[in-house]
Amino acid sequence: MSRATNNVAARRRRNKILKAARGNYGGRRKLYRTAKETVQKGMAYAYAHRRLRKRDFRGLWIIRINARCREFGLSYSAFIDRLVKAGVSIDRKMLAELAASDSAGFKALIESVNPS
Repeated sequence: MSRATNNVAARRRRNKILKAARGNYGGRRKLYRTAKETVQKGMAYAYAHRRLRKRDFRGLWIIRINARCREFGLSYSAFIDRLVKAGVSIDRKMLAELAASDSAGFKALIESVNPS
């Protein structure tokens, strides 16, 4: 009886890894073992950086809000504190959008929470 192999499935599995490794330099795209390591590492970085991107955006929003608040003589932390005490529930993404594009709306928001 002849020996049964898993040629078709094994080749497909290897080609899937090699296809994912396209664009890398040298053996990282041509040799299966190094390509597999490269793809696995790339997937790990992609997973981690999807989470880091959320942190980066939050930081960017805070910088934009703070810059606009400073124009009105108010710090970011004082502004957020007054928003919370006033019961205004707008997330930082929308606040940053207001600060960047709608100056009059942001000024009205600051005046509504700023007692001075």
